[in-house]
Amino acid sequence: MKMDKIAVLENIKTRIEQMNKPHQIEILKILNHYPSVKLNENKSGIFVNLSFLPDDALESVQKYLDYVKVQEQSLDTMENQKQTFKNTFFTERENAFA
Repeated sequence: MKMDKIAVLENIKTRIEQMNKPHQIEILKILNHYPSVKLNENKSGIFVNLSFLPDDALESVQKYLDYVKVQEQSLDTMENQKQTFKNTFFTERENAFA
Protein backbone atom coordinates (compact mmCIF):
# COMPACT_ATOMS: atom_id res chain seq x y z
CA MET A 1 0.00 0.00 0.00
CA LYS A 2 1.32 3.41 -0.92
CA MET A 3 2.12 5.93 1.78
CA ASP A 4 -0.40 8.36 0.24
CA LYS A 5 -3.22 5.86 0.59
CA ILE A 6 -2.26 5.16 4.19
CA ALA A 7 -2.45 8.87 4.97
CA VAL A 8 -5.85 9.12 3.25
CA LEU A 9 -7.17 6.13 5.18
CA GLU A 10 -5.88 7.54 8.48
CA ASN A 11 -7.59 10.83 7.70
CA ILE A 12 -10.88 9.12 6.88
CA LYS A 13 -10.68 7.00 10.02
CA THR A 14 -10.05 10.04 12.23
CA ARG A 15 -12.86 12.04 10.65
CA ILE A 16 -15.35 9.18 11.04
CA GLU A 17 -14.37 8.63 14.68
CA GLN A 18 -14.95 12.33 15.42
CA MET A 19 -18.43 12.33 13.89
CA ASN A 20 -21.58 11.94 15.90
CA LYS A 21 -23.53 8.69 15.79
CA PRO A 22 -26.10 9.63 13.09
CA HIS A 23 -23.30 10.49 10.66
CA GLN A 24 -21.46 7.27 11.49
CA ILE A 25 -24.66 5.35 10.77
CA GLU A 26 -24.88 7.07 7.37
CA ILE A 27 -21.32 5.93 6.63
CA LEU A 28 -22.34 2.37 7.49
CA LYS A 29 -25.35 2.65 5.17
CA ILE A 30 -23.03 3.76 2.39
CA LEU A 31 -20.67 0.86 3.03
CA ASN A 32 -23.56 -1.59 3.25
CA HIS A 33 -24.30 -0.92 -0.44
CA TYR A 34 -21.05 -2.66 -1.35
CA PRO A 35 -21.30 -6.46 -1.05
CA SER A 36 -17.52 -6.87 -0.87
CA VAL A 37 -17.28 -4.71 2.27
CA LYS A 38 -17.22 -6.76 5.45
CA LEU A 39 -18.68 -5.16 8.56
CA ASN A 40 -17.60 -6.74 11.83
CA GLU A 41 -19.83 -6.13 14.82
CA ASN A 42 -19.32 -6.88 18.50
CA LYS A 43 -20.53 -5.37 21.77
CA SER A 44 -18.10 -2.44 21.34
CA GLY A 45 -19.49 -1.43 17.96
CA ILE A 46 -19.05 -2.04 14.27
CA PHE A 47 -15.62 -2.23 12.73
CA VAL A 48 -14.52 -1.90 9.13
CA ASN A 49 -11.05 -2.58 7.79
CA LEU A 50 -10.62 0.46 5.57
CA SER A 51 -7.58 -1.10 3.92
CA PHE A 52 -9.82 -3.54 2.06
CA LEU A 53 -12.45 -1.08 0.86
CA PRO A 54 -12.91 -0.96 -2.88
CA ASP A 55 -11.98 2.37 -4.42
CA ASP A 56 -15.58 3.23 -5.28
CA ALA A 57 -16.69 2.65 -1.68
CA LEU A 58 -13.80 4.76 -0.42
CA GLU A 59 -14.78 7.50 -2.86
CA SER A 60 -18.41 7.40 -1.67
CA VAL A 61 -17.33 7.70 1.95
CA GLN A 62 -14.98 10.56 1.07
CA LYS A 63 -17.79 12.39 -0.75
CA TYR A 64 -20.06 12.03 2.27
CA LEU A 65 -17.34 13.29 4.61
CA ASP A 66 -16.76 16.29 2.35
CA TYR A 67 -20.51 16.96 2.19
CA VAL A 68 -20.80 16.92 5.99
CA LYS A 69 -17.81 19.23 6.32
CA VAL A 70 -19.32 21.77 3.92
CA GLN A 71 -22.67 21.61 5.72
CA GLU A 72 -21.02 22.13 9.11
CA GLN A 73 -19.04 25.09 7.77
CA SER A 74 -22.25 26.61 6.39
CA LEU A 75 -24.00 26.16 9.73
CA ASP A 76 -21.05 27.71 11.57
CA THR A 77 -21.10 30.69 9.20
CA MET A 78 -24.84 31.18 9.69
CA GLU A 79 -24.49 30.90 13.48
CA ASN A 80 -21.70 33.49 13.47
CA GLN A 81 -23.81 35.84 11.35
CA LYS A 82 -26.78 35.29 13.64
CA GLN A 83 -24.65 36.10 16.68
CA THR A 84 -23.25 39.21 14.98
CA PHE A 85 -26.76 40.43 14.14
CA LYS A 86 -27.95 39.67 17.64
CA ASN A 87 -25.04 41.51 19.23
CA THR A 88 -25.43 44.47 16.88
CA PHE A 89 -29.18 44.71 17.38
CA PHE A 90 -29.12 44.44 21.16
CA THR A 91 -26.07 46.68 21.54
CA GLU A 92 -27.66 49.38 19.38
CA ARG A 93 -30.95 48.98 21.20
CA GLU A 94 -29.33 49.21 24.65
CA ASN A 95 -27.40 52.31 23.58
CA ALA A 96 -30.60 53.88 22.27
CA PHE A 97 -32.29 53.49 25.68
CA ALA A 98 -29.27 54.61 27.70
